Amino acid sequence: MLAAERTALNFLCHLSGIATATAEIVEAVRGQKARIVCTRKTTPGLRALEKYAVRAGGGANHRFGLDDAVLIKDNHIAIAGDIRTAIERARAAVGHMVKVEVEVDTLDQLEIALGAGVDAILLDNMSVKQLTRAV
Repeated sequence: MLAAERTALNFLCHLSGIATATAEIVEAVRGQKARIVCTRKTTPGLRALEKYAVRAGGGANHRFGLDDAVLIKDNHIAIAGDIRTAIERARAAVGHMVKVEVEVDTLDQLEIALGAGVDAILLDNMSVKQLTRAV
């Protein structure tokens, strides 16, 4: 019984930590056009609960699986030749109900993505200074 209690407490602390950290970040960007969305990567077997903890903290969930949306990453951009072409090809290949997201790692890519009509933009590996300008 005591072993199960410790496991349950650790589990609740983990989920509470996710909710608390999310709430702090959501508060930090309040008043901006940014939306705090959780990572696609979760602990095996805990996806639904960890994503619930993000929502409890005021964040939003990113896709649950690979089939929820198109995510354009750097390798797709490289194959297409540039970010705009990658976005246009993705839009042409999927139905109008499918979200198209793009991952950017520069402010120049961000500007192009904003003008290309994607549904979501993920900011990847940016410095605090870049993130501040992006938001």
